[in-house]
Amino acid sequence: MTAVPFDFPGAARGPRLWDWLVLRAAPMVLLFVAMLLFSWNAHPAEEDSTLEQRVKAAFLYQFAGYVEWPPNSFPQPTTPISIAVMGADTVAAELSQVVTGRTIGGRSVTVKRVKPGESLAGVHILFVGRAESARLGQLAAPKAMLTVTETDGALTHGSMINFVLVERRVRFEIALDSAEKSGLKLSSRLLAVAQQVQKGTP
Repeated sequence: MTAVPFDFPGAARGPRLWDWLVLRAAPMVLLFVAMLLFSWNAHPAEEDSTLEQRVKAAFLYQFAGYVEWPPNSFPQPTTPISIAVMGADTVAAELSQVVTGRTIGGRSVTVKRVKPGESLAGVHILFVGRAESARLGQLAAPKAMLTVTETDGALTHGSMINFVLVERRVRFEIALDSAEKSGLKLSSRLLAVAQQVQKGTP
């Protein structure tokens, strides 16, 4: 699995603490930092929500470096990794900042906002926000697409990675069987830091 490259954001972007963590730390360090150190007990409710969305955006970028898609998911060597966001505009905005000018495995990363009913062709990762969680089971999703959510019980409705809050920290659970049925291979390093991994019924 190709490691995700990092570089310190330029001064023109006004680097912030979370930018440095996302773009400078080693990939697995970021995962641990996001899970163990991002706590916002002392922040007002509005700032809490913004920080939570930033952390989720950072995770979405990182997830792309720990997934192996079938070869036909990328028609050309230069085909970018496409991340679509539905029902979570703040996450989409934060993620767009994170991926600007950066690559994963030699591929650029694009971010787009989609609405229910819009085509998901060519999308590699779809994040479905809480506002659209009820539509999860109705999505006409491509087979080899990583679906990420933030709603309790979403793994039972087709989600492959679901964000959860544990002691006011963003963690994630994984439905390994759902990912594998879709032709996706998740890195063992990603599984190792998940809050929970569902491997299907014995």
